[in-house]
Amino acid sequence: MITSKTQRGFTLVEAIIVIVITGILAAIVGIFIAKPAQGYSDSVRRADMTEAADAALRRLARDVRLALPNSVRVASDATNFYLEFIMTSGGGRYRDVSDGSSSGNFLSFNSNTTQFDVLGGLPATGVNVGDFIVVYNLGPGYAPADAYTGGNRIQVGGINAATITLSGANQTVFSSQTPPLPSPNARFQVVPGNVQAVTYICPRQIIGNVTRYWNYGFNQNQSTAVPVAGSSSILTGNATCLLDYSAAAIGRNGLLYVQLTLTNNGESVSLFQQIHVDNSP
Repeated sequence: MITSKTQRGFTLVEAIIVIVITGILAAIVGIFIAKPAQGYSDSVRRADMTEAADAALRRLARDVRLALPNSVRVASDATNFYLEFIMTSGGGRYRDVSDGSSSGNFLSFNSNTTQFDVLGGLPATGVNVGDFIVVYNLGPGYAPADAYTGGNRIQVGGINAATITLSGANQTVFSSQTPPLPSPNARFQVVPGNVQAVTYICPRQIIGNVTRYWNYGFNQNQSTAVPVAGSSSILTGNATCLLDYSAAAIGRNGLLYVQLTLTNNGESVSLFQQIHVDNSP
């Protein structure tokens, strides 16, 4: 007896039909998935751009709030904006002849001062040899009360408890002021010797880096040249800025306007911040 076996399977036509139907289903699913996936990718990119811009703005704002009163200034050329100020690390009150003390080391504006006492102790942030003491800064155009020109700035030569010794090279700075300009509240500010003036350079139109420069000294006139100094990029490669500064927007308070725009893959994110600057000397 002969038995026949029937073999079952897909024909070529059936396989092609299955492939076509699978392709159609995959295309339909892809249409519904592609846009949400692209939207998610775009959201992540925008969030990263916003976070980078916000971090740069917060860094700049933190520095500006430590600026020596009346030292903030803004310049620009066809390529960049230049924000400059003198950085402080703290301050205090000096022993003054008018405060009722009968003894101690006074900071005098009538005779050479070699050292003076700090009332209430040194600033919590400390004072180091090589730092600068600035008294009653009124800013550019108000010499001798202009730290950029050095008429009210003297370097620290030594520290002993709550007494600061001034550098022997320029102990005549305060006594040679004409007219003498002591602080009405007997206050002084400390400028770190390893920071001094700070400049932020930010591109105006063509995207580039936002860069911070420091420790290049003190320039009487603000320069639009790149400082020869320490530097670090706080935002790399795709930024432009708009800066505007009013030195006396509200009484003794200045107002710095900063708009920072980041561009990536044809998209832009703009953040702006108004930074209040205390200009009470």
